[in-house]
Amino acid sequence: MFRSPDSLQPCHPERSEGSLQRGKILRFAQNDGVRNLVLLAAFFLSCTVAGAQTPRFDGIGRTATPAEIKAWDIDVRPDFKGLPKGQGSVRQGELLWEAQCASCHGSFAEASEVFTPIAGGTTAEDIKTGRVDGLMPGANQPNRTSLMKLSTLSTLWDYINRAMPWTAPKTLTADEVYAVTAYILHLGNVLPADFTLSDANIREVQERLPNRKGMTTAHALWPGKELGGTARPDVQGSACMSHCKSEVVIKSFLPDYARNAHGNLAEQSRMIGASRGADTRKPPPAQNSESNNALAQPERVQGAPEKAANKVASVAPTGSAAVMPLLQKHACVACHGMESKLVGPSFRDIANKYKDHADAVSYLSGKIKSGGQGVWGSIPMPAQALSPDESARLAQWLVQGMAK
Repeated sequence: MFRSPDSLQPCHPERSEGSLQRGKILRFAQNDGVRNLVLLAAFFLSCTVAGAQTPRFDGIGRTATPAEIKAWDIDVRPDFKGLPKGQGSVRQGELLWEAQCASCHGSFAEASEVFTPIAGGTTAEDIKTGRVDGLMPGANQPNRTSLMKLSTLSTLWDYINRAMPWTAPKTLTADEVYAVTAYILHLGNVLPADFTLSDANIREVQERLPNRKGMTTAHALWPGKELGGTARPDVQGSACMSHCKSEVVIKSFLPDYARNAHGNLAEQSRMIGASRGADTRKPPPAQNSESNNALAQPERVQGAPEKAANKVASVAPTGSAAVMPLLQKHACVACHGMESKLVGPSFRDIANKYKDHADAVSYLSGKIKSGGQGVWGSIPMPAQALSPDESARLAQWLVQGMAK
């Protein structure tokens, strides 16, 4: 029934040396029954130890697959762990910048009326010393740019990769991120115009950052000793642990002028969990009232997600409910408030401006898709990836005065 110890193959090849050692021990067992029992126990022990190395979470999902982990694990550490291979030149970055970045940040990263400058405020001496003189006490620097404060190049690369461009984050390839990063560094005189940034030379470029020495890791918030982390925080907590005041006073609130700037928050909350957005179509509850504890939480909906979505839509005004998913899908509410100006004009101002125009629907539908500049100020609106039907629905909603 059992093979001899010398011919026994372990269930895991990496344990073959240990299996041979067990075989040598088993040769001393003279009784066949004892030898077989010991051999069987050793065989199952080897398999059990191997199985224990894979964590199990019974009743709580499953272990993520390598592909799932890879899709989420896109961060780049200051030591450039996680940085993908690739390269991009300053010239390639300039073309990408003009096409996808300049509308918000300016052709030379000088920014606009809303966004702060990215480049500027650094000198050749800063690149040499690694500390930006304009950040020092007493410096007469009117505006602190991004390059002035940047101490790790991985931060710039990682942010562009995961968050840009504004209207379509995570759509740039690794090579395009290298190119845009190279162009920004060129605008700060960190890199020459003919430079190509890559995973092979990015560590050398890190040593040219103007503020590379302007950061500390002595705060116990830095991950790992290999990055200069410390065990003890530089600031000690002083939270009350005994005989504390039992009354809790909420002092943070949403200003009246901003309550509905991005649409009804209650309609934008997930239908699971305890957290709820306020129903911003209604005035805030009176302070210190009992209703303040349940801050206008919408009715909880049990069941399938689609039933929850239908419930939310049913309590919202028909016109707003029809277009709000489009406004959120295409990030329109990031730049336009319902009743007040944000980056661009409010939807109310647009509706009032074009409500009496005969061709308003056709005109607005085209402007929504193509973008433009000058009608509402100097800040341009980039072209939007809407279908003709979607842009027409938004235009119709505006022309009807944001119908309720």
